[in-house]
Amino acid sequence: MKFFSKIGKAFKDSYNELAHKVSWPTRSELTNSAVVVMIASVIIAVCIFAVDTVFNFGMEQIYKLII
Repeated sequence: MKFFSKIGKAFKDSYNELAHKVSWPTRSELTNSAVVVMIASVIIAVCIFAVDTVFNFGMEQIYKLII
């Protein structure tokens, strides 16, 4: 029975921490963070696209010289 009481205490402690000790972000803070992540993702995707395009162009030029 000691095992199950420890599990119950763990669940109660987890709930207490999530409900009373964690500082949850406001809706506006969460929205701002999501926008920042989306903008950063787009910037990184554009950078990877640019590097891939330049690399592809360079490899095509090398292949033309070889063949």
